[in-house]
Amino acid sequence: MNWDQIEGKWKQAAGKIKEKWGKLTDDDLQMVRGKRDQLVGKIQERYGIAKDEAERQVDEFSRTYDTDETTTREKIRAAGR
Repeated sequence: MNWDQIEGKWKQAAGKIKEKWGKLTDDDLQMVRGKRDQLVGKIQERYGIAKDEAERQVDEFSRTYDTDETTTREKIRAAGR
């Protein structure tokens, strides 16, 4: 999923982001409001990692986020059958 789509679904994505990066606070996520570069900065700050590593993690998250959402929808559909 591209970052524009994640930004558009920020409230849903924020829950998944908090699961992945538990050190981020609700206030952090509220300040980020879907902005990729701000999320990278908050991850750097909270985890004490380099910018390139934080960017790699965010890129990986954005690639897998769509897959996770699709899998969840498929499970819901299958349960309804």
